[in-house]
Amino acid sequence: MRQYYCLNPIAQVGLVNFSRDYVQTDRIEEAEGVLVRSASMHEMELPEKLLAVARAGAGVNNIPLDKCAEKGIVVFNTPGANANGVKELVIAGMLLASRDIVDGINWVKENCADGNIAKDAEKEKKKFAGTEVMGKRLGIIGLGAIGVKVANVARHLGMEVLGYDPYVSVDAAWMLSRDVRHVLDVNEIYEECDFITIHVPLLEATKGMVGAEAVSRMKDGVILLNFARDLLVDEKAVLEGIASGKVRRYVSDFPNPVTAGQEGCIVIPHLGASTEESEENCAVMAVRQLQEYLENGNIQHSVNFPDCDMGVCTSASRVAVFHRNIANMIAKFSSVMGWNNLNIVNMTNKSRGDVAYTMMDLEAPANESIVNQLKTIDGVFRVRVVK
Repeated sequence: MRQYYCLNPIAQVGLVNFSRDYVQTDRIEEAEGVLVRSASMHEMELPEKLLAVARAGAGVNNIPLDKCAEKGIVVFNTPGANANGVKELVIAGMLLASRDIVDGINWVKENCADGNIAKDAEKEKKKFAGTEVMGKRLGIIGLGAIGVKVANVARHLGMEVLGYDPYVSVDAAWMLSRDVRHVLDVNEIYEECDFITIHVPLLEATKGMVGAEAVSRMKDGVILLNFARDLLVDEKAVLEGIASGKVRRYVSDFPNPVTAGQEGCIVIPHLGASTEESEENCAVMAVRQLQEYLENGNIQHSVNFPDCDMGVCTSASRVAVFHRNIANMIAKFSSVMGWNNLNIVNMTNKSRGDVAYTMMDLEAPANESIVNQLKTIDGVFRVRVVK
């Protein structure tokens, strides 16, 4: 019986997908798989039995990826499962900012005791006159699952859309409206667009990517939307842009002391993926990934190891090896099998940066001696007998 542990509440519609071979445990030390949403794992002692962590969501900043990689613990996320929920809030944020809806609503609340509020509203509403999005130019930085959905909706709203993503996938390209102009220089986005929305992952290379220089290149009166991660933007530079009139509105889904309550900022309490549907989609996807890995050794949507799929093992045994991406590793694994008169009937090896993953289907069962011999090879993190 396999055991899994939930660090956060996970939607039941996802958990019911576990087969009868799985049981939820209240002791993380006994778990082979962990499901997590926002709980931080950085200070946790990772149990020896732990094989995989599935994040029910896209961001993995709460998980120690390198530490997991060194222990041969696969970390999954669920890209695209919450994309529709985020897309809808991005469009809502764009409309809130362009029409000055928030200030208008606040005026009504402040004057709710006024018996002449209907008449007074007719006089005051000119203060909240905004602009329409139709005919305006939207720049999208990052054409992943969310960026593509935002682009396509914006086209239906009558906007001209520019997209920047030097690493756009084939799948994303197929889904993208042909009317979206793909630019190769992000500065075109900064210089030409009335609205700019960011949809890239938070990495060392992207941290603070929208800084003072980027803001200085933007059109006067630009509306900037950030539903990806707050650290992608130098928010102090954005506040200076608001004060100078360069930035009309900054819409963020990440409350922090820098922007909360500041003039020109619409700060939402991290609601992007907080819909019932998004949480359910993420839970279902995370459970399926966890099962596929635990049962077959196949990796789908990992963030610290390469994706790898050999289907269901039809041979006597399947062995998975996590190791450094260095020369001669395959030769060494093959030698171990040769010394033990074990024939490899199928094999695959995938790498990602400094790490790699090898699966071998064998003609006979892999015993403890073979596992121990593989473990002694320099550069091997973990050896797992899948079957």
